[in-house]
Amino acid sequence: MAGPLLLADTPGLLYRAFFALPDSIKSPAGLPVNALLGSANQLLQVIERHDPRAVVLCFGEESALYRTDAFPAYHAHRPPMPEALAAQWRLAPAFFEAFGWLVVTHPELEADDLLHSYSRREADAGGQALILTADRDMFQCASERVRLLLQGGGKGEPLEMGPEEVCERYGIEPALVPDFIALRGDPSDGIPGAKGIGEKTAADLLRRHGSLEAALVGAVREKPAVRRALIDQAKQLRMFRDLALLRDVDVEPPPDSPTDWGGGATAARALGMQRLAARADNFRRKSDEALTVLPPGD
Repeated sequence: MAGPLLLADTPGLLYRAFFALPDSIKSPAGLPVNALLGSANQLLQVIERHDPRAVVLCFGEESALYRTDAFPAYHAHRPPMPEALAAQWRLAPAFFEAFGWLVVTHPELEADDLLHSYSRREADAGGQALILTADRDMFQCASERVRLLLQGGGKGEPLEMGPEEVCERYGIEPALVPDFIALRGDPSDGIPGAKGIGEKTAADLLRRHGSLEAALVGAVREKPAVRRALIDQAKQLRMFRDLALLRDVDVEPPPDSPTDWGGGATAARALGMQRLAARADNFRRKSDEALTVLPPGD
């Protein structure tokens, strides 16, 4: 039976690795490679545990144009990318492709939209998908066939989350996550949410009404502070939900594609990542040994 399709939030991986590891980790040419090294090690950890049928690394625009057109404050608070990270960003596609992983991007939408689209297509085709990310916006993708691998603050394994875990954490089902973000807000994206409505109130409104739109229609029955927030900001809240709602992109599920451990080891050595290269070589040896013990015809 084929393993799951592994989808990676590549911008998130690179950013987290860049700030988690010292930029004193450099290539023979003297260029920092900490973001590339940390990202690759995280991916290898997940691959070893889940044995995916293929790996897709998603890039995209920092901010989708339709989102910034609708709400200029979207992502506006984010500082410029450090040059030491930008240099690695440019190297990342070729480096990851050396491992046999598919690297995809979109000229108008964000990586999150691609992650959503690939996971949806995989599920529609009867497969299973895993989304490696630290972005809680992706909770809306969780389903019986799509699970999240949520990166935490430490060096441990990502937390695997499905619909039950999303409900346990937020008190709502995954499909209502955009409605929840609209009400509660999302500081990481610059979405302020409804004035005076926090996480508990947002979840309570959605559980009782079933959606943001229904909560807006039934606002007159709420307590005065909540009623004012919903009625006065109705137009904005609908727009915030639209910002949080992931877009569907026309993509096809990729074919099965095993990791190229030899190619990955060569790329790692070229950048001075000797331990990563040795790790990839070890994976290659294990893979070769597994193939040699298979009986004829398998």
